[in-house]
Amino acid sequence: MKRPTYAPSRLAAATLVSAFFSVLATAPALAQVPSPWAITMQAGFSPVKRDIIALNHLVLGIVIFITLLVGGLLAWVIWRYNAKRHPVPTTTSHNTVVEIAWTVIPILILVAMAIPSFRLVYYEDRTDNPDLTVKVTGHQWYWEYTYPALKNLDFSSYIIPYNKLKPGQLRLLTVDNDLVLPVGKNIRLLETSGDVIHSFFIPSLGVQRYAIPGRTIETWVRIDKPGVYYGECNQICGTNHSRMPIVVRGVTPAEFQAWVGQAQKQFSADAAPPAGPDAQPGGGVLLASATTEARR
Repeated sequence: MKRPTYAPSRLAAATLVSAFFSVLATAPALAQVPSPWAITMQAGFSPVKRDIIALNHLVLGIVIFITLLVGGLLAWVIWRYNAKRHPVPTTTSHNTVVEIAWTVIPILILVAMAIPSFRLVYYEDRTDNPDLTVKVTGHQWYWEYTYPALKNLDFSSYIIPYNKLKPGQLRLLTVDNDLVLPVGKNIRLLETSGDVIHSFFIPSLGVQRYAIPGRTIETWVRIDKPGVYYGECNQICGTNHSRMPIVVRGVTPAEFQAWVGQAQKQFSADAAPPAGPDAQPGGGVLLASATTEARR
């Protein structure tokens, strides 16, 4: 039997598709933002987020199965026990087997959902051996980030107003100073608040924790790929609640070390000017703002 041959166009198309998926497998995450008309979760770029997606698919599958089962039984009962077939209604009032079944089966279904749910809750709670700790403090209406192990490196992150956005920057999602984290490392996140309750929420990383005054609540993240990950305050906290975006920039460990040296000079106590009504945001690749945006 002769080896099959392919037309040059088909061979070229197959080669391009193969190359595309090879590049996709190693490509950076780029910018992870909500998609218009999306009905599914954002793609996951952390172990926790992937487990959240898996649990969502499990529960969704169970719900679809139950919906189809109940709908099918209802249609069968309507067809099988209609008035034409049964002009004289049945007098049956009890059925032990059915009553046991509709009690035991839902319990088993709830157990099947509870086991992975509790596992996920404990998994996302904390990491035992963090490579880096970042303290996140919510304020009305901006975020403050502190790296205790890096000489208490501390800076604030304000939204960039719409009229000051540069081409390509996203409205209501762009900030002057990103939270920069190394990829592939276990990062402990400690959330608190300086005024009212906020919520630190980054969908594509599976991070969501309340920031409550007087409390420190822990979670963690491990970013899979370099890229930009967007989030928002997820707890109504006042007039400018919608103007508390979160931008996490995942970089390689080498890039992170370079950024640390730059940021320590940039945000040192004697170099960083205080935030004020006339403060203007800057720009850059990793963290290139020497000033901070005024509150909005």
